[in-house]
Amino acid sequence: MFIKKKKIEMLNKSIEYLNQTIIKSRIIELSELIGNKKEILKRNLIAGISKGVGIGIGITIITAILVIILQKIVTLNIPIIGEYIADVVEIVEKNR
Repeated sequence: MFIKKKKIEMLNKSIEYLNQTIIKSRIIELSELIGNKKEILKRNLIAGISKGVGIGIGITIITAILVIILQKIVTLNIPIIGEYIADVVEIVEKNR
């Protein structure tokens, strides 16, 4: 009888541990999401828009920093590089 109670206690602890693991890993939420195609479409659409906006902002900032750096290099009057960079900066500023 004592062995049976001990096994039941171990089984209860294992079940509780498994339950906590499932809750932490959000398996239940993911299984509900898989069954709902509209929810998947909505989440992917929002994620795609967010990524696109983030990439656009990032490229704009990096390009602006590069143009500023190139303008600083032009002011140093390095003979060969300065002329080339001046042309690049001029082209960029014309297209703004």
